[in-house]
Amino acid sequence: MESVQAIKQRFEIIGNDPKLNRALEKAIQVAPTDISVLVTGESGVGKESIPKIIHALSHRKHGKYIAVNCGAIPEGTIDSELFGHEKGAFTGATTTREGYFEVADGGTIFLDEVGELPLTTQVRLLRVLENGEFIKVGSSQVQKTNVRIVAATNVKMHEAIEKGKFREDLYYRLSTVEIFLPPLRERHGDIHLLFRKFASDFANKYKMPPIRLDENAVNYLTNYRWSGNIRQLRNFAEQISILETKREVNLETIKHYLPMQGKNLPSVIEHKKADSDFSSEREILYKVLFDMKADLNDLKKLTLELMQNNNSKNVQENNKSLIQRIYGQENNIDNVVPTHERNKEESFAAIPIVPQNNKATTPEIINNYNLDEDEDYLLAETVDEEDSLRLDEKEIELIKKALERNNGKRKAAAEELGISERTLYRKIKQFDL
Repeated sequence: MESVQAIKQRFEIIGNDPKLNRALEKAIQVAPTDISVLVTGESGVGKESIPKIIHALSHRKHGKYIAVNCGAIPEGTIDSELFGHEKGAFTGATTTREGYFEVADGGTIFLDEVGELPLTTQVRLLRVLENGEFIKVGSSQVQKTNVRIVAATNVKMHEAIEKGKFREDLYYRLSTVEIFLPPLRERHGDIHLLFRKFASDFANKYKMPPIRLDENAVNYLTNYRWSGNIRQLRNFAEQISILETKREVNLETIKHYLPMQGKNLPSVIEHKKADSDFSSEREILYKVLFDMKADLNDLKKLTLELMQNNNSKNVQENNKSLIQRIYGQENNIDNVVPTHERNKEESFAAIPIVPQNNKATTPEIINNYNLDEDEDYLLAETVDEEDSLRLDEKEIELIKKALERNNGKRKAAAEELGISERTLYRKIKQFDL
């Protein structure tokens, strides 16, 4: 069994962090077996090195090694890529194609970003892990394969399982052994080593002297967050190697190439559901009723203020307009209010008692009605009756229009009205439409 140091030299792995060494030790220990391995860690930490080590130290080292980026393959074609397809299985399938599991028989498949797999593909992958069987797209013949699966993900798998985006049984099949690679910000002692390695590589590539950092610049790099991990450090080293004419770099120069920590970084914002975003008809009705109640209270308050200011004449005119609006403009309000009552400042116009058909007939006159004693009751009764009649009429009118526009189809009419089909059916029965 090779040592950790020998593996680092063989695969050009830089660093002496204890967490990194522990990850390499796990890879060396599980390599001779056929158990599935799940490599976890943030994007850019170098997860792709672990499956290469496992394959090179296993008895499958002479077999094929295939790396598949599951997040880069479209959902509609990933089953065909992994398991193959038969001729004519779908549009464009002009020939029979072998999938990765068939090609890598006897070798190793590295499934990078396995957390991005669709649920349907996860079911197929689970079957391969359990008994080594798979079926090509468009075929009914079961095929066998003998491959070792090493997967990697930067997704928090337990959260994905809770959200229903990843199958729990597949997770436990993949993570027989889990290998975690630490982020670069937790490997302070390795940051300068990695930078020197990258600077040396780019100096050889572009035929120029390597970049050297002063002490303050080294301290800044060591304590920098490195959200992109090793990939970000490598890009930074290449950028500064090409753009800087001076080979001695100080802290001020470094800051021009790296964003300020805590700034210019994407932030996670929790989208909370707005209070007005109702999810049911009941809540919508409650909101309508509350709005109506608020309007009624405002109207009552305005009337009381007018009465307290002794503007009885203006109040009488306002109430005449209110009665005209309720009973129709064709009714003459002078026929409703007695002549001998019109000039009294402390009296309110007599209210006619109108039948339910809402048509003008000979009303019973309530004379000398004292508004000061019962103004709340009178106003509430009048407005409630008006609003209820108007709501019913509007509701009937809207239902009729929706049914006419949709040729009597209740389902389409209900969708247009924003209610359920069952509610629409009940309304049709209620209003005898």
